[in-house]
Amino acid sequence: MTKTVDFYFDFASPNAYLSHQVVPGIEERTGAKFNYIPVLLGGIFKLTNNKPPMEAFFGILNKNEYQSVEMERFQKRHEITKFKMNPHFPVMTLQITRGALGAQQDGYLDKYISEVLKHMWEEPKKMDDPEVIKEAFTESGFDADKLLGQTQDPEIKAKLIANTEEAVKRGTFGIPTFFVDDDIYFGKDTLWQVEEALSQ
Repeated sequence: MTKTVDFYFDFASPNAYLSHQVVPGIEERTGAKFNYIPVLLGGIFKLTNNKPPMEAFFGILNKNEYQSVEMERFQKRHEITKFKMNPHFPVMTLQITRGALGAQQDGYLDKYISEVLKHMWEEPKKMDDPEVIKEAFTESGFDADKLLGQTQDPEIKAKLIANTEEAVKRGTFGIPTFFVDDDIYFGKDTLWQVEEALSQ
């Protein structure tokens, strides 16, 4: 029986992008499958009273600078070469995350995630501008009009809220968060622990 990892995911997080680059190797080595569950990071912050690192660490001497060093080390270790910090960061990802649920509904979530992450963190665009989103979807070969319509579907809106609330109930307070069974792992730097758990 294939083991699964629940990966609570939002395009807003650069660390979700970096984690996504490492996931295929873990799947290959362990035979496990990562189950991407789109959630809204802003909703998680609101429900848990958490704050994004740039805000949480504001005024702490050297803390944000160290975070940048650590990100560079992670990229070097895993040979991640295409990452670029989005100049529009923070990007409000409500529409594109709803779009992920539309893509999931139509059976192409994996491709959607890879493409939208490219538009966010490799060829960074302002992915909260409706026109930019539409152009990016078209560039990726998606039915942009259908996807944009799905972002306004009440069922998809409700599903994103439900996913976000369920993530918090399970213990999530930020992104990326992984679950192996009921064991929680937060952050890209715990992926080695996720792999270790899958190998037991």
